Amino acid sequence: MSSTIPILLTGLCFLLLTPSCCSGSRIVVVPVDGSHWINMEVILRELHSRGHEITVLRSAKSWYIPSNSPIYTSINVTMLEDESDKDYYNKMLQDVMECRKSLSFLSSFCQRRLLTSMLAKGHKILARAAATMLDDPVFMKKLKDAKFDLMLTDPGLTIGVLLGSYLKLPMVFNVRWINTGESHFTIAPSPVSYIPVQGTELQDRMDFPERTKNVLHYLISLVEQHFIINAAYSDLLQRHFPPGTDLLSLEYAADIWLVRADFVFEFPRPTMPNVVYIGGFQCKEARPLPVELEAFMQSSGEHGVVVMSLGTFVSALPRDVTEAIAAAFAELPQKVVWRFVGERPSSLGNNTLLVKWLPQKDILGHPKTRAFVAHGGTNGMYESIYHGVPVVGLPLLFDQFDNLHRLKVRGAARTVEVKSLTKEDFLEALKDILDTPSYRSNIQRLSKLHHDQPMSPMDTAIFWIEYVIRNKGAAHLQAAGFSLPWYSYFCLDVALLITAVIGAFVWVSVLVCRILCCRRFRRKMKAE
Repeated sequence: MSSTIPILLTGLCFLLLTPSCCSGSRIVVVPVDGSHWINMEVILRELHSRGHEITVLRSAKSWYIPSNSPIYTSINVTMLEDESDKDYYNKMLQDVMECRKSLSFLSSFCQRRLLTSMLAKGHKILARAAATMLDDPVFMKKLKDAKFDLMLTDPGLTIGVLLGSYLKLPMVFNVRWINTGESHFTIAPSPVSYIPVQGTELQDRMDFPERTKNVLHYLISLVEQHFIINAAYSDLLQRHFPPGTDLLSLEYAADIWLVRADFVFEFPRPTMPNVVYIGGFQCKEARPLPVELEAFMQSSGEHGVVVMSLGTFVSALPRDVTEAIAAAFAELPQKVVWRFVGERPSSLGNNTLLVKWLPQKDILGHPKTRAFVAHGGTNGMYESIYHGVPVVGLPLLFDQFDNLHRLKVRGAARTVEVKSLTKEDFLEALKDILDTPSYRSNIQRLSKLHHDQPMSPMDTAIFWIEYVIRNKGAAHLQAAGFSLPWYSYFCLDVALLITAVIGAFVWVSVLVCRILCCRRFRRKMKAE
């Protein structure tokens, strides 16, 4: 009996330590550069820890994606970054600030015009980049010979969608934005009567003027999709894909959409079986801060610390705006940690520490942190929710206005317009966030709801990625509606048939009545 115990223990250890059936799978990844890469890299690290082999396609001119990494091998290809640079976004920021000076109803359409111009340029570049790869038989043979098990891509840029479809690989999207805007508008039913279109800064309860604005934005997005985006790929798709293929049909074929959203943050809306929500998956419990930064945090005493980070665009803000921000900080009793790149503001107070980089997740989770001044990027918003820190928002570009509006509606944020920012306005917003308890209680309520899940968002993401690998797809979760012609999808053919039947019935009824009336009239005439 005693000799069997070691054997049983050995067998148990073997079962526990044996990798899952899909570990060691080969995954090809086509990410989006910038802040989107931060999200993707978090998932890649977890996949690597589970034994998967990862290959990342990146540009040789990539801004943030390193060519050498212990968790993946990279292949340099032509991407968006080869024909664009970050200065484009700095210029766009200035244009957005000009748009914000218009009336509130018109400013969103001005910003939409800028977005349309960016989409037109960007998708032409992406179509050329994809053509370079698909037209290269040596490169495509290399990808085919690698025998990948999965395409994991951020469809904010289309190259991963095109390559994955061409290689006929099971495909998983790590997505929030796709085509003209938010991913649900592509994959799920989206009634514009109560679902705000991206860029409108509306909520799910709209009055008539707001619904009018929402519908107009939606119609513009349809024009962008069908006449700008689809048109950019028409020649490429004709040469390399079956007749009738368009970009949308390739996107609909993705097995799982890992959507970086949580309904704690998003407005409730219809969804689909192959949409999985992983909002906040990049968030983790705070780790200890570097010694110098921890000492600064502790020196704040009972007042605590305000943290400010505006991503990579802060250097593009007008000088008078950064001076106003610095002057407002100087009047606070709190200490301030400000991630800042650029010339040091002359109005900077002794309570403010400028740093070129900060461990944002860790400092937001510090007990001394009282408020977060942010530009409204998705990562920062979910990190503020995760750690329960109220937000003063300075939205700059893209979805940042809508993101901050969502937190504002929930009573967890204040927004200050950069175009008209003054020291007094910014200071008033800061003091309101710091001194009004409801902001902190509201964001902590959201944090509690966000944490109350049966599985962490990261575990959910990894499960569904491996699920697709194990089952070589998830076609049973894809709705048949995407393969229907538009008139069948909206049952217009059925409506036409019913209308015809009703029309015929009415016509026959009128005809019968006329005949009966005529006969009766003739009988009456004969009787007289």
